[in-house]
Amino acid sequence: MEILNIIIFLSSGLFLGWSLGANDAANVFGTAVGSGMVRFSTAAFLCSVFLILGAVIEGAGTVEGLGKLGAVNAIAGSFTVALAAALTVFWMTKLSLPVSSSQAVVGAIIGWNWFSGYPTDYSALGKIITTWVACPILGAIFAAVIYKLLVMVINKSKLHLLTLDFYTRWGLILAGVIGSYALGANNIGNVMGVFVPASPFTSFQIAGFDFSSVQQLFLLGGIAIAVGVYTYSKKVMMTVGNSLMPINPVAALVVVISHSLVLYIFSSTELQHFLINLGLPPIPLIPVSSSQAVIGGVMGIGLLQGIKGVRQIKWRVLLNIASGWITTPIIAALISFFALFIVQNVFNQQVYK
Repeated sequence: MEILNIIIFLSSGLFLGWSLGANDAANVFGTAVGSGMVRFSTAAFLCSVFLILGAVIEGAGTVEGLGKLGAVNAIAGSFTVALAAALTVFWMTKLSLPVSSSQAVVGAIIGWNWFSGYPTDYSALGKIITTWVACPILGAIFAAVIYKLLVMVINKSKLHLLTLDFYTRWGLILAGVIGSYALGANNIGNVMGVFVPASPFTSFQIAGFDFSSVQQLFLLGGIAIAVGVYTYSKKVMMTVGNSLMPINPVAALVVVISHSLVLYIFSSTELQHFLINLGLPPIPLIPVSSSQAVIGGVMGIGLLQGIKGVRQIKWRVLLNIASGWITTPIIAALISFFALFIVQNVFNQQVYK
């Protein structure tokens, strides 16, 4: 396949990566930037570097789970599916809503299944929907428990305010770095997962290490995400950081930690193998919504504070965000179906085999 064709067909995946970076970086550093503890320029740089590392080193785990929903087997189809998801995420980002790129990709794949006549694996879809429900719940539980423990430690240690500020700032940076790595590892499957079955690259060795075709895809996707972080993520960061509920820097730290834990659970092959060795049911490795994890964490802290915290939650903002979660897969599926029709019948491209 010619280089020009490869670039053209991968462009929609790169656009999706840019959209994800513009939207989902808010979930890693949004609370830190929104609370004024970390500068946007610092957050963007650290987020970009470590999400690329997470994508290349540990991004393959979630692709298999997403592929079970439907394996897009023609690169023109992969291009169209990624474009449909990217357009959906971009539209929501323009509305300053921290939507789920995972839901957009799932909806777009279902649109491809519908158009191509391939059956949708409802068992895989059921697992994915279960993670959509579990993700904010786990985020809320982790955040509530960690926040309560951290407040107890702070109260007993009796730290000076400046010392506490110093520790919190560096804690936010460290948590953001870990969260960025987890975001790259978990969500790169959204960006380049649909291209894996029809990958145009071949594996090669560099400095004695194998650089697989999948890792090459993930590197390109990671760079696209990083560009999105730098160019368009600040507006959504402020939505996550300030609009849902006013939070203090310690709470911001807890939200990022809980977010990272949720993404790690659904992307770690090591954790999955550990559970299998113990005879426990494995956790599905599926790209989950980092937006849902963060918002679940904010809600968990708000609910932990009782009536006062509940009153501080801006329910109208939450309702707008939740409505985006519901409509995202539907919109993506419809865009995918009609875009596939156009690509096949107008541009004469094979979108499925």
